[in-house]
Amino acid sequence: MPQRQPLESKVFRDAMSLLASAVSIVTTDGKDGRHGFTASAVCSVSDNPATLLICVNRSASTHAHLLTNGLLAVNVLGHQHQSISNCFGDRRVKMTERFAAGEWRRGEIGMPLLTDALVSLECRISQQQDIGTHTVIFAQALCAEFSLAPGEGLVWFNRSYRNT
Repeated sequence: MPQRQPLESKVFRDAMSLLASAVSIVTTDGKDGRHGFTASAVCSVSDNPATLLICVNRSASTHAHLLTNGLLAVNVLGHQHQSISNCFGDRRVKMTERFAAGEWRRGEIGMPLLTDALVSLECRISQQQDIGTHTVIFAQALCAEFSLAPGEGLVWFNRSYRNT
């Protein structure tokens, strides 16, 4: 079999834009303070133990704080959360302004939970691996809180928001 080079970054990004992804806000709080970012690279790994995979760009302002705190919450967004997703995804927006964009409360283990998220999962980071520009985080889910009024999910597809 002939040797092939990996895809160029632009071709890969174009291909991945056609992979629909749920949109979440990943938050953390602890000795490094409260931080959060919008993520579309979150997925289930296993239900025993309950584990999620979260990919975080190492250049993201939240990256180091997330690893130092060691705990996080994945707040799965509904279709009504486009503006808060944009706010948490904009590097120019300060953390205080990001958290002012929604209604937040502390979860069972103290993580910031978006009050009307479809579901919020509080997790402990169990493993991490740097790959390319990102850190892949494996996080064991410790608590789950479901919305009282679940609606349609918010999805990122072909570089724009969609509803499920």
